[in-house]
Amino acid sequence: QELNLGEAIYLYLLMDGDKAADVLMELDEEDRHKLLKELPNELIAKRFVDNMETDDAVDLMRELDEDTQEEILSHIEDVEQAGDIVDLLKYDEDTAGGLMGTEMVTVNENWSMPECLKEMRLQAEKLDEIYYVYVIDDEDRLQGVFPLKKMITSPSVSKVKHVMRKDPISVHVDTPIDEVVQIIEKYDLVAAPVVDSIGRLVGQITVDDVMDEVREQSERDYQLASGL
Repeated sequence: QELNLGEAIYLYLLMDGDKAADVLMELDEEDRHKLLKELPNELIAKRFVDNMETDDAVDLMRELDEDTQEEILSHIEDVEQAGDIVDLLKYDEDTAGGLMGTEMVTVNENWSMPECLKEMRLQAEKLDEIYYVYVIDDEDRLQGVFPLKKMITSPSVSKVKHVMRKDPISVHVDTPIDEVVQIIEKYDLVAAPVVDSIGRLVGQITVDDVMDEVREQSERDYQLASGL
């Protein structure tokens, strides 16, 4: 932030993708806009968005105009990731759907312990953090949470549905953020699964995401009250 724009861009382009993506989201909004204006949209897509979790990528995209959004999305190599971003942009940013990410570990209720462990390993390789393992049915509806301790203590012949914790606390895609905060605090959660109108698991909100949003809302309220 203390460098002039040219120096900042030069240094920025020397960073690896993951580091560059993290730094971008930590910049002040004004500095981030200045930086993005000077970079080609293809570079933004491949260097930043490709290395971000979907909730961060959506936050970034919301700051850009529609034409820029479309061009960046066209350059994202992972079609599934681009589709997730498009879907998330449809939600109001002040709801659970607008804040959630799609990176999470899910297992099917009918899997055996060996199947479950194998799939969890494959999914975990792509994630930085694992908060909960969610259990879904064949229609992707949320059924429960899989306690990791059960992986060690349950017989290998057991099915996931026999050891899962049923009826987990969840939020709807349209649940306002302030209600999400209350639910996470009330039940002492580190993450909350997000479901659609027919109960399908579509994402999760982590306590980190919620606290960032609460902090931003508090800053906005303070600035409005102070006439800034």
